[in-house]
Amino acid sequence: MARGLTLLCWAVAAPGVLWAAVRLLGVERGPLVQLLAFTPYVAGWSLVPVALALALRRWWPAGVALVAAVALIAVVVPRAIGGASHTEGPTLRVLTANLLAGAGDAETLVRLVREHEVDVLAVQEFTPAAAERLDALGLAELMPHRRLNPIAGTEGSGLYSRFPLTGTGVRQNGGGFTQAYGTLTAPGAAPTTVESVHPAAPYSLGRLSTWERDLDGQPRATPEGPVRILAGDFNATLDHAPLRRLIASGYRDAADAAGAGLTGTWGPYDGDRIPPVTIDHVLVDRRVGVRDVSVLRLPGSDHRPVYAELALPRGEVGG
Repeated sequence: MARGLTLLCWAVAAPGVLWAAVRLLGVERGPLVQLLAFTPYVAGWSLVPVALALALRRWWPAGVALVAAVALIAVVVPRAIGGASHTEGPTLRVLTANLLAGAGDAETLVRLVREHEVDVLAVQEFTPAAAERLDALGLAELMPHRRLNPIAGTEGSGLYSRFPLTGTGVRQNGGGFTQAYGTLTAPGAAPTTVESVHPAAPYSLGRLSTWERDLDGQPRATPEGPVRILAGDFNATLDHAPLRRLIASGYRDAADAAGAGLTGTWGPYDGDRIPPVTIDHVLVDRRVGVRDVSVLRLPGSDHRPVYAELALPRGEVGG
Protein backbone atom coordinates (compact mmCIF):
# COMPACT_ATOMS: atom_id res chain seq x y z
CA MET A 1 0.00 0.00 0.00
CA ALA A 2 2.76 2.45 0.97
CA ARG A 3 4.68 1.68 -2.22
CA GLY A 4 1.55 2.20 -4.27
CA LEU A 5 0.94 5.64 -2.74
CA THR A 6 4.52 6.65 -3.43
CA LEU A 7 4.20 5.59 -7.06
CA LEU A 8 0.94 7.53 -7.29
CA CYS A 9 2.65 10.70 -6.06
CA TRP A 10 5.44 10.32 -8.61
CA ALA A 11 2.96 9.62 -11.40
CA VAL A 12 0.95 12.74 -10.59
CA ALA A 13 4.09 14.89 -10.28
CA ALA A 14 5.71 13.68 -13.51
CA PRO A 15 3.61 15.67 -16.04
CA GLY A 16 4.31 18.97 -14.29
CA VAL A 17 8.02 18.20 -14.04
CA LEU A 18 8.26 17.34 -17.74
CA TRP A 19 6.16 20.38 -18.70
CA ALA A 20 8.42 22.69 -16.69
CA ALA A 21 11.53 21.19 -18.30
CA VAL A 22 10.16 21.63 -21.82
CA ARG A 23 9.05 25.21 -21.11
CA LEU A 24 12.27 26.33 -19.43
CA LEU A 25 14.55 24.70 -21.98
CA GLY A 26 12.48 25.84 -24.97
CA VAL A 27 12.58 22.39 -26.56
CA GLU A 28 8.93 21.98 -27.54
CA ARG A 29 8.52 19.63 -30.48
CA GLY A 30 5.58 17.97 -32.22
CA PRO A 31 2.29 18.04 -30.26
CA LEU A 32 4.09 19.80 -27.40
CA VAL A 33 4.00 23.02 -29.45
CA GLN A 34 0.22 23.11 -29.34
CA LEU A 35 0.03 21.91 -25.75
CA LEU A 36 2.49 24.52 -24.50
CA ALA A 37 -0.07 27.26 -25.22
CA PHE A 38 -1.93 26.01 -22.13
CA THR A 39 1.01 26.48 -19.76
CA PRO A 40 -0.85 29.00 -17.53
CA TYR A 41 -3.47 26.35 -16.79
CA VAL A 42 -0.81 23.76 -16.03
CA ALA A 43 0.94 26.23 -13.72
CA GLY A 44 -2.23 26.45 -11.65
CA TRP A 45 -2.67 22.68 -11.65
CA SER A 46 0.98 22.11 -10.68
CA LEU A 47 0.18 22.77 -7.04
CA VAL A 48 -2.07 19.69 -6.91
CA PRO A 49 0.80 17.13 -6.94
CA VAL A 50 2.54 19.14 -4.23
CA ALA A 51 -0.52 19.09 -2.00
CA LEU A 52 -1.13 15.39 -2.63
CA ALA A 53 2.45 14.38 -1.85
CA LEU A 54 2.54 16.52 1.28
CA ALA A 55 -0.76 15.09 2.46
CA LEU A 56 0.62 11.57 2.02
CA ARG A 57 3.98 12.53 3.56
CA ARG A 58 5.95 11.60 0.43
CA TRP A 59 8.69 14.14 0.78
CA TRP A 60 10.77 13.42 -2.32
CA PRO A 61 7.82 13.60 -4.75
CA ALA A 62 6.62 16.68 -2.90
CA GLY A 63 10.00 18.40 -3.25
CA VAL A 64 10.35 17.62 -6.94
CA ALA A 65 6.76 18.66 -7.67
CA LEU A 66 7.33 21.87 -5.72
CA VAL A 67 10.36 22.78 -7.83
CA ALA A 68 8.34 22.26 -11.01
CA ALA A 69 5.42 24.28 -9.65
CA VAL A 70 7.63 27.18 -8.63
CA ALA A 71 9.28 27.19 -12.05
CA LEU A 72 5.96 27.26 -13.92
CA ILE A 73 4.38 29.83 -11.64
CA ALA A 74 7.48 32.02 -11.89
CA VAL A 75 7.16 32.29 -15.68
CA VAL A 76 3.38 32.78 -15.69
CA VAL A 77 2.42 34.99 -12.74
CA PRO A 78 4.45 38.09 -13.77
CA ARG A 79 2.12 38.45 -16.78
CA ALA A 80 -0.70 39.32 -14.40
CA ILE A 81 1.44 41.75 -12.40
CA GLY A 82 3.26 43.84 -14.96
CA GLY A 83 6.22 46.00 -14.18
CA ALA A 84 7.50 49.53 -14.14
CA SER A 85 7.14 51.26 -17.50
CA HIS A 86 8.08 54.80 -18.42
CA THR A 87 4.94 56.52 -19.64
CA GLU A 88 6.28 59.91 -20.67
CA GLY A 89 6.17 60.77 -24.34
CA PRO A 90 3.73 61.24 -27.21
CA THR A 91 0.75 58.89 -27.18
CA LEU A 92 0.11 56.21 -29.79
CA ARG A 93 -3.04 54.10 -29.52
CA VAL A 94 -2.78 50.75 -31.31
CA LEU A 95 -5.52 48.22 -32.01
CA THR A 96 -5.03 44.82 -33.62
CA ALA A 97 -7.82 42.49 -34.75
CA ASN A 98 -8.02 39.18 -36.60
CA LEU A 99 -11.21 39.34 -38.68
CA LEU A 100 -11.66 35.59 -39.27
CA ALA A 101 -11.68 35.71 -43.07
CA GLY A 102 -13.52 39.01 -42.96
CA ALA A 103 -16.36 37.76 -40.75
CA GLY A 104 -15.52 40.04 -37.80
CA ASP A 105 -18.25 42.60 -37.25
CA ALA A 106 -17.18 45.76 -39.08
CA GLU A 107 -19.57 48.02 -37.19
CA THR A 108 -18.11 46.92 -33.86
CA LEU A 109 -14.56 47.40 -35.10
CA VAL A 110 -15.21 50.95 -36.31
CA ARG A 111 -16.95 51.71 -33.01
CA LEU A 112 -13.89 50.49 -31.11
CA VAL A 113 -11.67 52.73 -33.24
CA ARG A 114 -13.88 55.72 -32.38
CA GLU A 115 -14.30 54.97 -28.68
CA HIS A 116 -10.60 54.35 -28.07
CA GLU A 117 -9.42 57.08 -30.46
CA VAL A 118 -7.19 54.53 -32.16
CA ASP A 119 -4.24 55.92 -34.11
CA VAL A 120 -3.13 52.68 -35.78
CA LEU A 121 -5.26 49.67 -36.67
CA ALA A 122 -3.66 46.38 -37.74
CA VAL A 123 -5.99 43.76 -39.21
CA GLN A 124 -5.41 40.16 -40.24
CA GLU A 125 -7.53 37.76 -42.33
CA PHE A 126 -8.59 40.92 -44.15
CA THR A 127 -10.82 40.57 -47.21
CA PRO A 128 -12.03 42.95 -49.97
CA ALA A 129 -15.56 42.79 -48.56
CA ALA A 130 -14.30 43.73 -45.09
CA ALA A 131 -12.38 46.68 -46.56
CA GLU A 132 -15.53 47.97 -48.26
CA ARG A 133 -17.67 47.58 -45.14
CA LEU A 134 -15.15 49.34 -42.91
CA ASP A 135 -14.88 52.34 -45.22
CA ALA A 136 -18.65 52.52 -45.66
CA LEU A 137 -19.00 52.69 -41.87
CA GLY A 138 -16.62 55.66 -41.62
CA LEU A 139 -13.14 54.20 -41.26
CA ALA A 140 -12.01 56.09 -44.37
CA GLU A 141 -12.59 59.38 -42.54
CA LEU A 142 -11.20 58.21 -39.22
CA MET A 143 -8.05 56.63 -40.66
CA PRO A 144 -7.37 57.97 -44.15
CA HIS A 145 -3.82 56.63 -44.39
CA ARG A 146 -3.41 52.95 -45.07
CA ARG A 147 -1.51 50.10 -46.66
CA LEU A 148 -3.99 47.38 -47.51
CA ASN A 149 -3.67 43.92 -49.00
CA PRO A 150 -7.19 42.48 -48.89
CA ILE A 151 -7.47 38.89 -50.09
CA ALA A 152 -10.51 36.62 -50.10
CA GLY A 153 -9.99 33.99 -47.41
CA THR A 154 -7.45 34.28 -44.62
CA GLU A 155 -4.24 35.61 -46.18
CA GLY A 156 -5.08 39.33 -46.33
CA SER A 157 -3.57 42.05 -44.15
CA GLY A 158 -4.12 45.72 -43.54
CA LEU A 159 -2.62 48.68 -41.72
CA TYR A 160 -4.71 51.83 -41.11
CA SER A 161 -3.42 55.07 -39.58
CA ARG A 162 -4.55 58.54 -38.56
CA PHE A 163 -1.09 59.77 -39.48
CA PRO A 164 0.60 59.69 -42.90
CA LEU A 165 2.48 56.48 -43.68
CA THR A 166 5.79 56.19 -45.49
CA GLY A 167 7.90 53.23 -46.51
CA THR A 168 4.82 51.05 -46.78
CA GLY A 169 4.82 47.53 -48.12
CA VAL A 170 3.51 44.00 -47.76
CA ARG A 171 5.56 40.93 -46.95
CA GLN A 172 4.40 37.34 -47.41
CA ASN A 173 5.28 34.66 -44.92
CA GLY A 174 6.22 31.17 -45.97
CA GLY A 175 2.92 29.96 -44.55
CA GLY A 176 0.97 32.19 -46.94
CA PHE A 177 -0.29 34.94 -44.66
CA THR A 178 0.69 38.50 -45.63
CA GLN A 179 1.78 41.39 -43.42
CA ALA A 180 1.21 45.05 -44.22
CA TYR A 181 3.65 47.57 -42.73
CA GLY A 182 4.51 51.24 -42.79
CA THR A 183 6.24 54.02 -40.88
CA LEU A 184 4.33 56.84 -39.20
CA THR A 185 5.33 59.89 -37.23
CA ALA A 186 2.95 60.88 -34.44
CA PRO A 187 3.16 64.54 -33.37
CA GLY A 188 6.32 65.07 -31.31
CA ALA A 189 7.39 61.42 -31.64
CA ALA A 190 10.19 59.57 -33.34
CA PRO A 191 9.26 57.79 -36.59
CA THR A 192 7.78 54.40 -35.75
CA THR A 193 7.43 51.39 -38.02
CA VAL A 194 4.31 49.30 -37.40
CA GLU A 195 3.60 45.89 -38.93
CA SER A 196 0.43 43.77 -38.94
CA VAL A 197 1.81 40.37 -37.97
CA HIS A 198 0.39 36.99 -38.95
CA PRO A 199 2.74 33.97 -39.06
CA ALA A 200 1.45 30.50 -39.85
CA ALA A 201 -0.60 28.65 -37.26
CA PRO A 202 0.77 25.38 -35.79
CA TYR A 203 -2.56 23.59 -36.33
CA SER A 204 -0.96 20.36 -37.54
CA LEU A 205 2.36 18.60 -37.15
CA GLY A 206 3.14 19.25 -40.80
CA ARG A 207 2.91 23.01 -40.25
CA LEU A 208 5.24 23.27 -37.27
CA SER A 209 8.40 23.97 -39.23
CA THR A 210 6.60 26.65 -41.26
CA TRP A 211 5.22 28.19 -38.06
CA GLU A 212 8.69 28.38 -36.53
CA ARG A 213 10.26 29.81 -39.71
CA ASP A 214 7.54 32.46 -39.97
CA LEU A 215 8.13 33.55 -36.38
CA ASP A 216 11.90 33.53 -36.78
CA GLY A 217 11.43 35.62 -39.94
CA GLN A 218 9.62 38.45 -38.18
CA PRO A 219 11.46 41.80 -38.11
CA ARG A 220 13.85 41.90 -35.20
CA ALA A 221 13.92 44.93 -32.96
CA THR A 222 16.45 47.62 -33.77
CA PRO A 223 17.44 48.97 -30.34
CA GLU A 224 19.96 51.42 -31.80
CA GLY A 225 17.85 52.27 -34.83
CA PRO A 226 14.23 52.92 -35.80
CA VAL A 227 11.44 52.27 -33.31
CA ARG A 228 9.38 49.19 -34.22
CA ILE A 229 5.98 47.86 -33.17
CA LEU A 230 4.65 44.45 -34.19
CA ALA A 231 0.91 43.99 -33.68
CA GLY A 232 -1.23 41.07 -34.68
CA ASP A 233 -2.06 37.39 -34.46
CA PHE A 234 1.27 35.71 -33.67
CA ASN A 235 -0.22 32.22 -33.32
CA ALA A 236 2.09 31.82 -30.32
CA THR A 237 2.02 32.52 -26.62
CA LEU A 238 4.78 33.81 -24.39
CA ASP A 239 5.53 30.18 -23.55
CA HIS A 240 6.67 29.38 -27.10
CA ALA A 241 10.41 29.60 -27.68
CA PRO A 242 10.27 31.25 -31.15
CA LEU A 243 8.20 34.14 -29.80
CA ARG A 244 10.52 34.52 -26.83
CA ARG A 245 13.48 34.68 -29.21
CA LEU A 246 11.78 37.46 -31.15
CA ILE A 247 11.05 39.41 -27.97
CA ALA A 248 14.64 38.95 -26.80
CA SER A 249 15.86 40.94 -29.82
CA GLY A 250 14.66 44.12 -28.10
CA TYR A 251 10.88 44.00 -27.76
CA ARG A 252 8.53 43.53 -24.86
CA ASP A 253 4.95 42.33 -24.86
CA ALA A 254 2.66 45.27 -24.07
CA ALA A 255 0.06 43.13 -22.27
CA ASP A 256 2.76 41.48 -20.19
CA ALA A 257 4.15 44.90 -19.26
CA ALA A 258 0.68 46.14 -18.28
CA GLY A 259 -0.30 43.09 -16.22
CA ALA A 260 -2.85 41.90 -18.78
CA GLY A 261 -0.76 39.09 -20.19
CA LEU A 262 -3.01 36.25 -19.03
CA THR A 263 -6.17 37.48 -20.72
CA GLY A 264 -7.12 35.09 -23.50
CA THR A 265 -7.40 36.36 -27.06
CA TRP A 266 -8.29 33.16 -28.96
CA GLY A 267 -10.30 30.05 -28.16
CA PRO A 268 -14.01 29.69 -27.49
CA TYR A 269 -15.19 32.96 -29.07
CA ASP A 270 -16.67 31.31 -32.18
CA GLY A 271 -18.12 28.33 -30.33
CA ASP A 272 -15.10 26.00 -30.11
CA ARG A 273 -14.82 24.20 -26.78
CA ILE A 274 -11.29 25.22 -25.97
CA PRO A 275 -9.85 27.22 -23.06
CA PRO A 276 -8.78 30.75 -24.04
CA VAL A 277 -5.12 31.27 -24.86
CA THR A 278 -3.15 34.45 -25.52
CA ILE A 279 -1.80 34.45 -29.07
CA ASP A 280 -2.57 38.05 -30.16
CA HIS A 281 0.08 40.53 -29.07
CA VAL A 282 1.40 44.04 -29.39
CA LEU A 283 5.19 43.85 -29.21
CA VAL A 284 6.87 47.20 -28.65
CA ASP A 285 10.42 48.45 -28.79
CA ARG A 286 11.76 48.59 -25.24
CA ARG A 287 12.10 52.36 -25.60
CA VAL A 288 8.30 52.55 -25.85
CA GLY A 289 6.27 53.01 -22.66
CA VAL A 290 3.08 51.04 -22.02
CA ARG A 291 0.24 52.94 -20.35
CA ASP A 292 -2.68 50.57 -20.80
CA VAL A 293 -3.69 47.34 -22.51
CA SER A 294 -7.21 45.98 -22.92
CA VAL A 295 -8.58 42.86 -24.59
CA LEU A 296 -11.87 43.75 -26.30
CA ARG A 297 -14.67 41.86 -28.06
CA LEU A 298 -15.37 41.48 -31.77
CA PRO A 299 -18.49 39.47 -32.71
CA GLY A 300 -18.01 37.19 -35.69
CA SER A 301 -14.32 36.52 -35.03
CA ASP A 302 -12.61 33.73 -33.12
CA HIS A 303 -10.10 36.29 -31.82
CA ARG A 304 -10.47 39.20 -29.43
CA PRO A 305 -8.87 42.52 -30.42
CA VAL A 306 -5.99 43.87 -28.35
CA TYR A 307 -5.80 47.60 -27.61
CA ALA A 308 -2.60 49.21 -26.34
CA GLU A 309 -1.99 52.81 -25.33
CA LEU A 310 1.70 53.52 -25.72
CA ALA A 311 4.16 56.33 -24.99
CA LEU A 312 6.61 56.83 -27.85
CA PRO A 313 10.14 58.20 -27.64
CA ARG A 314 10.32 61.90 -28.53
CA GLY A 315 11.94 63.35 -31.63
CA GLU A 316 14.36 61.49 -33.88
CA VAL A 317 15.60 58.07 -32.84
CA GLY A 318 18.08 56.00 -34.83
CA GLY A 319 18.32 56.21 -38.59
